[in-house]
Amino acid sequence: MLNRSEDGTIDRRRFTVEAALAMLSGVVITISCAAGKNPEAPTAQASPTPQPTPQASPTPEATPAPGATPTPSPAAPTPTPGPTPVADKLGAISANHGHVARITGAQLTAGGALQLDITGNATHPHTVVLSSADVMNIAANMPVSRQSSTNSGHSHTVSFN
Repeated sequence: MLNRSEDGTIDRRRFTVEAALAMLSGVVITISCAAGKNPEAPTAQASPTPQPTPQASPTPEATPAPGATPTPSPAAPTPTPGPTPVADKLGAISANHGHVARITGAQLTAGGALQLDITGNATHPHTVVLSSADVMNIAANMPVSRQSSTNSGHSHTVSFN
């Protein structure tokens, strides 16, 4: 029970002692219902205070004997880098006037057939059809050239690599 003054307060020292005791008590109350008993009336049990886990003390470094070669400490494992992302590929377009032929790294990795819209900044569209084999060859840095669709009275040759 706390010793309180006439105005109902406690001094700083008493408060500190009581707070420390409360923190150190560490009593855990478990409420459970035993089989066959009324579930409306739980029982309370006090659990023992858990003991702190001992911390390992650092081991002193061994001193090698004179003339002996010290054994190096094992190095931390080096993390394995993930796969390098595949860069986008830009195609060269003959007689270009604002068209852009870009295959994204994701499209190159997927390796499927594509129909590229190469409109870019031009005022009219063109498309270039690439087969799956074309895309895989472009990803492997092999040269591939395909003719674009005809629009506005002309077409373009699009070359990759």
